[in-house]
Amino acid sequence: MEGQKRDTTEIKNKILSVLRTRGPTLPVHIAKETNLSMIFASAFLSELVNNHEAKMSIMRVGGSPVYFLKEHQNQLENFSNYLPGKEREAYSMLKEKKLLEDRDLEPAIRVAIRNIKDFAYPLILNLPEGQRTFWRFSSFLEEEAKKMIETIVEGEKPKIVEEKKQEVKVEIKEPEKLEVPEIKVREIEVKPEIRQEKKEHKIREKQVLELEEKPVIELKILPDSLIEKPKVKEKSPFAQRIIELFGSKDIEIIEEKDSQKKDYLAIVRINSQIGKIRLLAVCKDKKRLNEQDIIAALQKSQEHKLPVLMVAPGSLDKKAEVYAGSYSGWFNFLSIDS
Repeated sequence: MEGQKRDTTEIKNKILSVLRTRGPTLPVHIAKETNLSMIFASAFLSELVNNHEAKMSIMRVGGSPVYFLKEHQNQLENFSNYLPGKEREAYSMLKEKKLLEDRDLEPAIRVAIRNIKDFAYPLILNLPEGQRTFWRFSSFLEEEAKKMIETIVEGEKPKIVEEKKQEVKVEIKEPEKLEVPEIKVREIEVKPEIRQEKKEHKIREKQVLELEEKPVIELKILPDSLIEKPKVKEKSPFAQRIIELFGSKDIEIIEEKDSQKKDYLAIVRINSQIGKIRLLAVCKDKKRLNEQDIIAALQKSQEHKLPVLMVAPGSLDKKAEVYAGSYSGWFNFLSIDS
């Protein structure tokens, strides 16, 4: 056990050494440098990120994140050409200006800048008239950004004061004199009117409540043969074949997500040198998998935030192999016939 722990520590230290030397690195390069399989390299990298010993980019390069040390954050700029169109435009604009105010951006750029979290950091300013959001470029120091924001806000104050200073001329007119006519008052004798109050006597009637007897309901117990039992969906031969395969390969099914005639989806767990690793098993009853099959499987893996284990009775075609290779940090293939 101590030997296994020592080996694990040595592998982690070797990965950290590679990150110090290379800077931001893809999992495929980590795997080559450490002689690990892609699945083990990804597992070690995930553990380093969870322990805050390394960081992982939000940006994806061919579907795979970039791993780096905290001190190499600014070197992520070397991968900015992998950003999509609008995100790259927002990146270039922010890098040039260093600081941008959210309300000054066009809607498309406003959305894009929120997607480049590796490079755009928000600074929110609370003012009496409401909040204002500014975006700071990653290599632009926060203190410098705050000073720039203060300068912007201070420069706006004189303009606001001038707008509020508007001379209002008030013309005061003297009230016109009104002639009040003479009013004569005469005395009128008022005799008090005596009213006789009639006392009404209300007779309250007693209400008699009659209780109605309700019929007794008899409960009859039905025999089991007449009770409709919920139908249990039977698994298809393909799903049963996958379950048997996982059992033979010592792959534990943690949670079954979907089971169809020719598709099976589940979260599984496999044993590794560093313990048990979770994967999303995407299984298809198909002899030849194409690029679209790989894309669909990777989309599902991103939703569940787990590396994908694609299982099929066939193999990948050439385009699928090339595409899967670019996602090697997250994609693993297992043939049922192997």
